[in-house]
Amino acid sequence: MAGSRLVTHLAGLGRLAVAFSGGADSALVLAAAVRALGPADVLAVTANSASLAAVELADARRIAAELGVRHLTPPTGELAEPGYAANGRRRCYFCKTTVLSTIAEVAAGHGFPALATGTNADDAVDPFRPGIRAGDELSVHTPLRTLGLSKEDVRAIARQWGLSWADKPAAPCLASRVRYGIPITTATLARVEQAESAVRAVLAGRGLPSRDVRVRDLGGTARIELDTAVATAVHDDPRLLDAVRALGFAEATVSSFRSGGLNHEPG
Repeated sequence: MAGSRLVTHLAGLGRLAVAFSGGADSALVLAAAVRALGPADVLAVTANSASLAAVELADARRIAAELGVRHLTPPTGELAEPGYAANGRRRCYFCKTTVLSTIAEVAAGHGFPALATGTNADDAVDPFRPGIRAGDELSVHTPLRTLGLSKEDVRAIARQWGLSWADKPAAPCLASRVRYGIPITTATLARVEQAESAVRAVLAGRGLPSRDVRVRDLGGTARIELDTAVATAVHDDPRLLDAVRALGFAEATVSSFRSGGLNHEPG
């Protein structure tokens, strides 16, 4: 079975650090490593930066605690990397190079020379994943990709193991919400995070939770992306639109969620 194959594979890597975002993929690698090696020989390391939403950092801390592994959250300096801050289409490459180098250095300093990420087999064929190259250049292990495990495989294994986050929605970094060419700054990322929190609050007040919530920063305007049924229900709700405008966007619109929506825009 896929879960057993993953555990066996990780057992062969020995003492292991996991670059842990708090998402389902890296969480499964972390959980499988604990099964393979025991919690004392596993280290979770989460890059703590402005591009990681506070709710995701909180989830990462909770999951690491549930698994009984030591969890480090070193600050990372991708915002100081010009190639990242400029927000071109290779932004993720510059980000991952900085973040994974930092995580690898911290992990090695704590006695964990091997580092793994949650890159899965779907990621490997996605043309919008330049960050994968950065991991390969740093010789980071990608057990899910190596074993051909997809996102659905990840969720299936997590359900089989009874893990509470098996169906957790994807939550890419906040920079992925910002249209290419708009510089990435701490303030830009904070505004996106605040806007998404405001949107969730309005939806909760209406009893209309959306599995996926994105606020795309298009420059002077924002595009709120929600599950299709929810987007239809709230497309002209002034409370929702005003909540986002209040954060400094000149205008806001609502549309159906599209994963990696900005990747499909020309430019």
